[in-house]
Amino acid sequence: MQYWNSTYECMSRDEMTEVQSKRLIDTIKRVYHNVPLYRSKMQKARIEPGDIKSLEDLKKLPYTNKQDLRDTYPYGMFAVPMSKIVRIHASSGTTGKQTVVGYTRGDLDIWSEVVARSLYSAGANKESIVQVAYGYGLFTGGLGIHYGVEKIGASVIPASGGNTKRQLQIMKDFGTTILACTPSYALYLAEEMEEMGIDRSELRLMAGIFGAEPWSSNMRKKIEAQLGITATDIYGLSEIIGPGVSIDCPCKCGLHVQEDHFIPEIINPETEEILPPGTNGELVFTTITKEGLPLVRYRTHDISSLNYEKCQCGRTLVRMSKVTGRSDDMLIIRGVNVFPSQVEHVLLEVGETAPHYLLIVDRIDNLDVLEICVEMSQNMFSDEVKKVEDLEDKIKKEVESTLGINANVKLVEPKTIERSEGKANRVVDKRKF
Repeated sequence: MQYWNSTYECMSRDEMTEVQSKRLIDTIKRVYHNVPLYRSKMQKARIEPGDIKSLEDLKKLPYTNKQDLRDTYPYGMFAVPMSKIVRIHASSGTTGKQTVVGYTRGDLDIWSEVVARSLYSAGANKESIVQVAYGYGLFTGGLGIHYGVEKIGASVIPASGGNTKRQLQIMKDFGTTILACTPSYALYLAEEMEEMGIDRSELRLMAGIFGAEPWSSNMRKKIEAQLGITATDIYGLSEIIGPGVSIDCPCKCGLHVQEDHFIPEIINPETEEILPPGTNGELVFTTITKEGLPLVRYRTHDISSLNYEKCQCGRTLVRMSKVTGRSDDMLIIRGVNVFPSQVEHVLLEVGETAPHYLLIVDRIDNLDVLEICVEMSQNMFSDEVKKVEDLEDKIKKEVESTLGINANVKLVEPKTIERSEGKANRVVDKRKF
C-alpha cells in the first residue's frame, strides 16, 4: 500500500485529536480577531476564544452556512488582508450570489498536499499521465487536481472540460493513464468512444478520479466496466478548499477525510444535534489550517456518515460514506425524501437501460407526481412495444419498492436526454411552492 504522507494518514486517534485540538484553538483565535461575522456569532453565543481548549469544545461553536458567505460577499469572511490572497475561486451556485473563496500561498500548499494524498490513494505516482477534464477557471476542480498532480511529480494534461472528441483523441495519443472528471462525463466519454470506434485496448487508461456530483456504487461499476479502469471517488467543495477533502482508498469502503486539515461532524439537518458515528446526516466541516477563508462548522448539506475504525488499507483517517444526496436539494414527494442517486441505483441494478435519466416532478390536482425518463439502450431501441412496456413496469416496481412512492416510468429514445460535460442535471421540478 502506498501513502503520500504516512505520518498523518496513519496517525493514531489520540495523536490526531492532539493535532486537531491545537489547530482548532489557533483557528478560533484567528477568526475571532480577524473576521467580524465570527466575532459577532461568538459574542452572541457568549463564547470567547479562551473557552475553546480542545477538540471537545468544538460543539460549543455556532454553525456557518452558505448564506453567511453571501451576506459578506465578496471578501467579508477573509481572515487575512487582500495583499496575502494570491488566488480567488468562486462556487457555481445556481441561486443567489456566488460564494467567493480566497487562498493564501500557504492555502495553496495545503491544497496541493491533500490532492497529492488523494492521487496516491487512487494509484497515481511519478510515472502517471493525468488528464484533467474538470473545468478550469473559477471552479476549483481543474486547478485543484492540476497542482496536486504537479506536487507528486506526475505529468498533467490540462484538457479542461468539453470538446469530447478531442478529449478522447488526446487520451489515445498522449497515453493518458488517469482521467479526472465528473462521473457523468466519464460515462459520456465511454459512450463517445463507442461512437468513434475507439477500443479500450487502444488506451493506456488505468484509473479515474471522479467527483463534483453524487454517484452510486452501481454507476462506479458501470464506468469501470465501460472504460476498463478503477474508478475512485474524490470529494471536496469550494468553500472548504476544493477537491481533496476526502478520497476513496483501494478498499472502497468509505472516503478518508484529511482530518488533520478538516474536522468532520455529522448532524441532524433539522435539529442540528450531533449524530453518533455510523448515522446518516448532514456533513459539517471545520477547517483548521486554512488562512484565507477559515470556516467553522460549515454546513455542507451533503448527506453522509462517519466511520472511525481503522481501514484495511492501513489509514486511520476517519472515513465518510459516499454522499447520497443533499439535504437542501433533496426532493420531498408526497412526504417522502427522494434523492436522484437512489433512482440511479435502481436503474443500474436493473441494468437493461442506458445510464441516462431525468426526474420530472410536477403537482397535478394538488398531488405530487414523479415521472422518471430513462434512455433505452441501443440494443433495445428496436425491441417490440411489449418488451419496452414490460421493462417500464419492472423499473416502476423496483423504484416503488426502493422509494416507497409511485412513479411513472417512461423509456425514451437513445441520445434524447441532454448530456453534460460537467455536473449532470438530473431533476426538473415544475411544482410551484
